[in-house]
Amino acid sequence: MELGAERFERELAQSGGNCAKDKERSMTLVIRKSAIHSFGCYTTKRIRKGKLIVEYVGEHLSQEEANELYEDFSNTYLFGLIGGKRIIDGHGVAAFVNHSCKPNCETDQIAGKMWIIALRDIEPGEELTYDYNLYDGEDEAPCLCGAKRCRGSLYSAEHLRKLRKKRETAVVAANAAAEIAKAS
Repeated sequence: MELGAERFERELAQSGGNCAKDKERSMTLVIRKSAIHSFGCYTTKRIRKGKLIVEYVGEHLSQEEANELYEDFSNTYLFGLIGGKRIIDGHGVAAFVNHSCKPNCETDQIAGKMWIIALRDIEPGEELTYDYNLYDGEDEAPCLCGAKRCRGSLYSAEHLRKLRKKRETAVVAANAAAEIAKAS
């Protein structure tokens, strides 16, 4: 099985960076270097608020299959569905849409497909972004979006609260164990 990063590099080389010309939606999306992260997806035409822009496509995996496949990879193009029970191993244009804490797009599952949708009007030349709101994991996932109110992480605010509480509980437990050992 070809891994996501290898597939992206091959597809990008073959396409010359011009990855989607969708006549039905009358917009052109291109992949090029991003100030946010690596490569990003940009529009060359105006996109109206509420427009379905691109489907997030790829092989559907179980969480166990995704964990096994990408165990040794820090960068993946995985999109969790149904609370992470099913995973899309993304490839194609949508996998290049980067995270932002102040996104111009959102995602929604419509008729069993995951779509990236314009949150507001998007002007030609703008990079498409959505809030990844990662909800699992404890590894660092720094955000580089540069938004004024950047939360500093790709994790959702809720997940960050859970991690903070877990760390605080661990510190309290460690301090209590140290006090007991000290008293013995």
